[in-house]
Amino acid sequence: MTVAAETVPSHYERIGGASSVKAAVALFYDKVLADPELAGYFADLNMPEQRRHLALMLTVVLGGPNEYDGRELAEAHQPLNIPVAHYVKVGEHLTATLTELGVPGDIIGDVQVVLEKVQDQVVAQGHGTGV
Repeated sequence: MTVAAETVPSHYERIGGASSVKAAVALFYDKVLADPELAGYFADLNMPEQRRHLALMLTVVLGGPNEYDGRELAEAHQPLNIPVAHYVKVGEHLTATLTELGVPGDIIGDVQVVLEKVQDQVVAQGHGTGV
């Protein structure tokens, strides 16, 4: 007799997979691009490509398939000299987005933990921590 192992769905599966991640990325960038303190970081970017990268990265964070092929966080962000205050605002926009889309609190909490862990890779050196 064999017993089938019970599989726990990933956060990615729990929120509805790729379509839900894409919806979150779209709403998130609507918020960020409307924020006058943050919009300038994206002025010269190829936004469709930026959205694709974030969707792939968020998929990984949520336990979905890892197809991310972009630059490392530090390589992409350190040249931008991002202060802690702006990093925190981005995190707030992401949290608001996930909340607005009805993502369960435990998943939002896990995403916030990841944001805390990667802050030093994104925030400009010498700007301390804000989380």
